[in-house]
Amino acid sequence: MKNITVIGSGTMGNGIAHVFAQYGYQVTLVDIAQAALDKAMSTIGANLDRQIKKGVLTEEEKTAILGRLHPETDLQKGVAHADLVVEAATENTDLKLKIFRDMDQFAPATAILATNTSSISITKIAAATRRPAQVIGMHFMNPVPVMKLVEVIRGYATSDEVCTTIMDLSRKLEKVPVEVNDYPGFVANRILMPMINEAIYTLYEGVSGVEEIDTVMKLGMAHPMGPLQLADFIGLDVCLSILRVLQDGFGQPKYAPCPLLVNMVTAGKLGAKSGEGFYIHTPGSKELVVARK
Repeated sequence: MKNITVIGSGTMGNGIAHVFAQYGYQVTLVDIAQAALDKAMSTIGANLDRQIKKGVLTEEEKTAILGRLHPETDLQKGVAHADLVVEAATENTDLKLKIFRDMDQFAPATAILATNTSSISITKIAAATRRPAQVIGMHFMNPVPVMKLVEVIRGYATSDEVCTTIMDLSRKLEKVPVEVNDYPGFVANRILMPMINEAIYTLYEGVSGVEEIDTVMKLGMAHPMGPLQLADFIGLDVCLSILRVLQDGFGQPKYAPCPLLVNMVTAGKLGAKSGEGFYIHTPGSKELVVARK
């Protein structure tokens, strides 16, 4: 496996592309917007500079890594020679199904098609292709260059060979792969999202404030980041989308999104990506200011 294509150049897509290129793979990064690709390449360059400052990489290695990255706006061209395609587009079921139908049409018959989805059924995505045995979930964690976990999710038809290949590949990236089965939210978000949702309910019901809730979880439960800050970091729209997948998949009221979360997303308060969520996020500043008391 030499040629990797990553679909989507947002936070997850550029992180995935960065890691594959760092470990010697030729990477085609596909996005429909050239401006998005330009931004992604700039982000990757800045993240490589951070690694240089930490002594992880040299300037020569940075140059080599960037040389292995190939931006592309045409999906057909982007997947034409891929051994593996990793889809990292927006967490939208209809969009992902369309991308997989297109990838299936244009990618080599031997290519493995993976998705970085955090909650959508791998089996449903695989059913949009003519190669369900070669479709698998490869759920990286954010920030991808730093976080070690990869959830490897088997769809109903995913072959043992494909699963073994992706587990081995993840280890070559110095990640820790964990194999899970295809149920709503998989493992990470089935556990994480109800916790975040309950933290939002705790705020919504006036039990305590934003900083107080996060402080309890950081100091009392040894979490590196409080659940409300983490929700901002993930994106409140993403949290809402995942909770709705859990609610639809299990049909249980405990997964119902908090009305406060719904209102914030409707108002465009999406967290770090929009500049405001539970906290105010100022570019270049690490200081957190509570958005609403």
